[in-house]
Amino acid sequence: MNKKAENIIVGISVGDLNGIGSEVILKTFEDSRMLELCTPVIFANAKILSFVKKSFTSTVQFHGVDKLDQVIPGKVNVLNLWKEGVDVNFGVNDPKIGEYAIKSFTAATKALKDGEIDVLVTAPINKYNIQSEGFKFPGHTDYLDQELQGNALMMMVQDNLRVGLITDHVPLNEVASHLTEELITKKIETIRKSLVQDFSIVKPKIAVLGLNPHAGDGGVIGKEDDLVLKPVLKKLFDAGTMVFGPFPADGFFGSGQYEKYDAIVAMYHDQGLIPFKTLSFGKGVNYTAGLDKVRTSPDHGTAYDIAGKDMADHNSFTEAVYLAIDIFRSRNQYEEISQKPLKIKEKQL
Repeated sequence: MNKKAENIIVGISVGDLNGIGSEVILKTFEDSRMLELCTPVIFANAKILSFVKKSFTSTVQFHGVDKLDQVIPGKVNVLNLWKEGVDVNFGVNDPKIGEYAIKSFTAATKALKDGEIDVLVTAPINKYNIQSEGFKFPGHTDYLDQELQGNALMMMVQDNLRVGLITDHVPLNEVASHLTEELITKKIETIRKSLVQDFSIVKPKIAVLGLNPHAGDGGVIGKEDDLVLKPVLKKLFDAGTMVFGPFPADGFFGSGQYEKYDAIVAMYHDQGLIPFKTLSFGKGVNYTAGLDKVRTSPDHGTAYDIAGKDMADHNSFTEAVYLAIDIFRSRNQYEEISQKPLKIKEKQL
């Protein structure tokens, strides 16, 4: 794993071909300086990407390969996963296109699992057209949680703003029933560990948002904050985790309190993602923390309404590539530092 930055192989799943995924991928690598940081491998088909190139002014050159051992460092590589032609109709929700999105994603995940690529960056998929007998997952994260070691946690990242979720794709009326001491403890520990090994923060400070309005207002507006959250946070704090809260969620971001912490933990999806996306201005990244491998993605969807119109902003995807590289390097450094005491002890013996 001790690789130079330019040798980091970034595997990329192509996402929904009728959306903006392939466009933002190609736009990202229009900048040749990206190839000084990594070697991208797009899991798709070179003919398809040639077709996509024609939908906007593009100078990016890519190299088609049939096997991963044919990848050329410093080039944009496309692994030809299929030979047949695919009908791309920008902006159309098509189950057949969903099949190719999953074919790309599962092949890239296997390559990540087998160590043939170093990190994975996923372009957006449509959660509806990917469903089949062979793939019954709400999205990327749940499948990765099954295939890779660890406990997957959705963390949204933009510079020093990091928002982790206790529950993610859970209906709002079921959130409270999911909030057990075990789950909250596991998720906060995952976030703490990620901040240390993935972001090189030695003693991270973590803020936790309350479930109910005004964090329950002393039990007047729901009792979960007092009966569930507070005891768990106290136990974690007493054990050495720098965790604070629960804070009323409504004023936490607007008042700038979030700037005092290394991560913010939200109880449910929209509680964390609405303020995050408001503040990140299209440069946010979705990072799957807690796994033994690195996966990132942009913070947007397929955007069918602008697909094929040369209107897609690639900044979030570019930031996803940057973050994947940064975390990969940070983990390498963390592992090296962690192993040094063992080497010293061995010499003493």
